[in-house]
Amino acid sequence: MNRKENLRAYLALLSIYIIWGTTYLAIRIGVEDLPPVLFTGLRWLAAGPLMLIIMLYGKYKLPNKNDMIHLGISGLFLLGGGNGLVVFAEQWVPSGLTALLITTVPFWVVGIESILPQGKKINLIIISGLLLGLVGVAMILGGDVKNLFDPSYLGGVIALMFAVLSWSVGTLYSKYKKVSVHPLMGAAVQMIIAGVIITSLGFTIGEWAKFHFTNESFFAYLYLVIFGSLLGYGSYIYAIAHLPVSLVATYAYINPIIALFLGWLVLDEKISVWIAVSALVILTGVTLVKKGSEK
Repeated sequence: MNRKENLRAYLALLSIYIIWGTTYLAIRIGVEDLPPVLFTGLRWLAAGPLMLIIMLYGKYKLPNKNDMIHLGISGLFLLGGGNGLVVFAEQWVPSGLTALLITTVPFWVVGIESILPQGKKINLIIISGLLLGLVGVAMILGGDVKNLFDPSYLGGVIALMFAVLSWSVGTLYSKYKKVSVHPLMGAAVQMIIAGVIITSLGFTIGEWAKFHFTNESFFAYLYLVIFGSLLGYGSYIYAIAHLPVSLVATYAYINPIIALFLGWLVLDEKISVWIAVSALVILTGVTLVKKGSEK
């Protein structure tokens, strides 16, 4: 990799650190006014075609029928289940806490992969990290027992757990089901397929009658389309193509810190000492899992 590519790769990583940490705030602002399913679907339905146009302008080939099937499945797991359930959950769960719980994705990925025939088996370091991560999540939920009796809040937390599971399954599916197109072309198709299906679901359940932009929700939507989807996801794909995956994966440590700070600064979300300690426990668990996975 030449010097120019090296600089671009590190700038891409820096943008992931910042942008993906801010998307939780944008989602939280958006769901204050917009119904979650259409908010999710229309975001991807806008970003997908834009990225497709960019890729076609660059003369990248379109996926074949087999690629389309795999991209559709992974897109629904990643963008539909993974992102869609996060949007649903943030109607009740604070943005910073949401980002913190999403950092448990490596636990699920490693755990699920270990039971696959071709998957990498877990070791003592990974097991220690998994257990520590579970302790951290339990600490967060245990420190907020009062809210757990609120059906909406509890439903949001459960939705987040399914979001993490869906994102993890989609990640592993993408890893083992390779496609023949450029990753950004694949991402564009994922966005379009997920966007069409999620938007159709939103219309089916009658969300269109409640879909009305305010100034705040419009700018949140626009931010998610341009920065969260196009620039953020594009930077992620570029970074993992030019930098070690272990280095790129460090975004999981930075995003929740940014999200917690912005949630406190903009939305007055509470950051207690207990949440800070719980975050440290979870991130230590993530560190151990990543270290064990590299052996």
